[in-house]
Amino acid sequence: MAKASMINRQKKREKLVEKYRERRQTLKDKANDSSLSNEERFKARLALAKLPRNSSPTRLHSRCMITGRPKGYYRKLKMSRIALREYASSGEIPGMIKSSW
Repeated sequence: MAKASMINRQKKREKLVEKYRERRQTLKDKANDSSLSNEERFKARLALAKLPRNSSPTRLHSRCMITGRPKGYYRKLKMSRIALREYASSGEIPGMIKSSW
């Protein structure tokens, strides 16, 4: 189980990303628009830099929905390899069985 502080930090980042999504996208579009003057593009980049760091989606990290584990994460199932094995072994994931030979 991951530390509660790390899980809470991730949730806080997710809220910030959602809150600033529109503003960040418009500023990025302005900064990359070659039809605008260099001065306007530079102002857009400065405004983008003033936004909170944690509002950037690249600062998010995938975590297991069950345990909060950040490593060994399966995107399709949104869980870690350890939780996946436990649930598969107990038969809680339909169609998935532990292989043996």
